Amino acid sequence: MRLLICATLLGVFLDAGNALQIQCYQCEEINQNDCSTPEYIVNCTVNVQDTCQKEVLVKPDGIHYRKSCASSGACLIASSGYQQFCTGKLNSVCITCCSTPLCNGPKRRRPVQSAATWTHPAPLLLPALMLLCLASTTSLL
Repeated sequence: MRLLICATLLGVFLDAGNALQIQCYQCEEINQNDCSTPEYIVNCTVNVQDTCQKEVLVKPDGIHYRKSCASSGACLIASSGYQQFCTGKLNSVCITCCSTPLCNGPKRRRPVQSAATWTHPAPLLLPALMLLCLASTTSLL
């Protein structure tokens, strides 16, 4: 019975950390404004989109921005594919990926604490819970 309770608690701690949702700025081809205001904030798809993506395009009429949620794999592939075109000059395309809330917005001097950056306690409690379970099950033997 103790083993069943320990296994259940362990499963709850491991599974609860997987459902965190990130928020990113999202906009398409906006120029002159980098779309980093509250009306452009979206909730990304849980367990699918774990990264914010930012594209900066330098066009004849100015700098254009595309921002969105993305999966980390897709974003990294896109950013590495455009690395050679990221010059900052006319027709330049730079794609960056980041994985903290609203990280595809303007650069901040100091990080702002957010509820979405909460660290799940499972990595800290997991070893203690495993030792407790192990100690209680070995005392039965």
